[in-house]
Amino acid sequence: MVPGDGIGREVVPEAVRVLETVGRIFDFHFTWEFFDWSCEYYQRFGRMMPENGLATLRAFDSIFLGAVGYPGVPDHVSLWGLLIPIRRGFHQFVNLRPAKLCAGVASPLAVKPRTAIDLVIVRENTEGEYSEVGGRHNLGTSEEYVVQESRFTRRGCDRIIRYAFELAGKRRGHVTSATKSNGIVHSMPYWDERFVAIAKEFPDVRTDQFHVDILCSHFVTKPEFFDVVVASNLFGDILSDLAAGVVGSIGLAPGANINPNNEFPSMFEPVHGSAPDIAGKGIANPIAQIRTGAMMLAHLGAKDAAVAIEAAVERVLSSGTTKTPDLGGSSSTREVTDAVIAAIAEPGQHRK
Repeated sequence: MVPGDGIGREVVPEAVRVLETVGRIFDFHFTWEFFDWSCEYYQRFGRMMPENGLATLRAFDSIFLGAVGYPGVPDHVSLWGLLIPIRRGFHQFVNLRPAKLCAGVASPLAVKPRTAIDLVIVRENTEGEYSEVGGRHNLGTSEEYVVQESRFTRRGCDRIIRYAFELAGKRRGHVTSATKSNGIVHSMPYWDERFVAIAKEFPDVRTDQFHVDILCSHFVTKPEFFDVVVASNLFGDILSDLAAGVVGSIGLAPGANINPNNEFPSMFEPVHGSAPDIAGKGIANPIAQIRTGAMMLAHLGAKDAAVAIEAAVERVLSSGTTKTPDLGGSSSTREVTDAVIAAIAEPGQHRK
């Protein structure tokens, strides 16, 4: 358990309460170990985590993370000091970010039908635009410039695109690729070529390819059209925040960094950040972190328990009576968690 910064320290303990509840119902238990790796840790020790951080995490089944980043520590320092080393060190090349519009949640869009939005972003998580290759040159002169290179490998493209097709085969059988091959002349045409090549392995799956700018427009005008959207590291990051907004709030959006081969632990973190503007107020929406916990359970094989959490969350949302301010309500973080726990504990709700 790595609560991290800001609201991460508030929503992670609440999500743990939900996980402990469902564990008691479905007859399994958790053994948690707490790590205070965060921007506060950085300010004390000059590192986001100890030098042996990855070796320490290697022994665990999963990593349950809150949010990382806080004023006073540059964002690139916090990201490259903790999240990216874990994602890359543990080969968590799949970043899954589902977005579903639930009854009781008001989308900012005039959606018809309202419940039709149910998509998942499959984001490449270890290469692409998020690269350390580059640098700053001619510092302090009028000719100062920076170079930032992207890195797309055949192995990296193929495995994330293939994962998206396999996931679509378990859903509605439709994969959309996000590209920008009209403007980015080398990496995106290569991505397109690999998408077409992998698509031939899955003749029963429908495909689309959209430039990312018009894809953003389609997310707003016809979000119900999409099923699985596969994207590069940067595009997937941006599209998932947009999708979260379309379905009502980034406070609802779970996420997972997956090592599909289970050779290393996977890491589960919501899409939202540390939200320093509301940290400490007790009003952060815990549902994204709770749903992230459900994704963790599903990955570990406790699928019925994961379904129970999702069903409880949807019942709480559909009731419309217990909502945090981001959803137009006035409930506290703890009150929403209490409502989810009560919904989980309702008699007759579970199949063990």
